[in-house]
Amino acid sequence: MPQVCIHPKEVAQLTGTKYGTAKVLLQRIRAELNKPARAYVSVAEFCHYTHLPEEEVSRALNGNQRS
Repeated sequence: MPQVCIHPKEVAQLTGTKYGTAKVLLQRIRAELNKPARAYVSVAEFCHYTHLPEEEVSRALNGNQRS
């Protein structure tokens, strides 16, 4: 099943940043979308904000899943 939500650890791996920087990025995305502090950020929302191709991000995330 494809992953829908993205977490700071994955953001850090995708963007090559530190965990703390990834948390701040997700906080900025939530603020722009007027979401509560602990709301999930979808892969689509993350890609829209960062202008990264959703297909590539999804492929990278789903390739990292454990069986």
